[in-house]
Amino acid sequence: MGQRSSDVVLGSLRPVGRTPRLSDRVAELMLSAILAQGLKPGSKLPSERELGAQFGVSRTVVREATRALVAKGVLDVRPGAGLTVATADPASVAESMNLYLRNGSIPYENVHEVRTMIEIQVAGLAAERGTPGQVETLRLLHTRLCDLTEGTDLETLAVADVEFHRHLARMTGNGLHLLMLDSIGDVLLEIRRETVANRDDSLAAILAHGRILERVADRDPAGAREAMRIHLEQAFGEWDRLARPVGAVRLPVI
Repeated sequence: MGQRSSDVVLGSLRPVGRTPRLSDRVAELMLSAILAQGLKPGSKLPSERELGAQFGVSRTVVREATRALVAKGVLDVRPGAGLTVATADPASVAESMNLYLRNGSIPYENVHEVRTMIEIQVAGLAAERGTPGQVETLRLLHTRLCDLTEGTDLETLAVADVEFHRHLARMTGNGLHLLMLDSIGDVLLEIRRETVANRDDSLAAILAHGRILERVADRDPAGAREAMRIHLEQAFGEWDRLARPVGAVRLPVI
């Protein structure tokens, strides 16, 4: 039987003293209590009045604190259900990271460094863990890339290029790899849109993807990692040659 909201005590340790940002402090303590008590997604929390009494603060402060936790995806508020612990949404995590990258002046060197850590490991794990069906799907994705390179639909080509990398992440069987890759996915897609018009760059990327495919299909983890490393280094070198003098993420091939 699930835990009743009246049994949940988030502010039992001590009242919160008055501070300049009291609602932020309450939000921190609420999050700590949720984690410490191991509350599961869907667990119902006390009402604003009860939380205010537990923390020794007003309902207004509690409302501000819970609003912040809702915005962070920690809590849900639904009519008739009150406050509940939110179900983790990987898409929201990826969306938040993409927003951070797009709004901040993040040098591509930083994105490339993180991408290298993720994708080299992903390639090796895909070679180790990918099923025959997944390998066949990867082969079909590469064939589609080759076909699209001969055409003029650059948007579809850019999307297909990124999807090849996403499928490798799926092949690992670890959803966190796909989540981490998706967290920079919008940035990579935006960049790829700017580079697919260069036919030489696109052909070089197709060949690199083909080498990765071969190593994965051969169940060669070390070879797959090396093929991905070479591909990403070539991509970074291309960005270094083409980069415009702007501080934000621009112009590498992927």
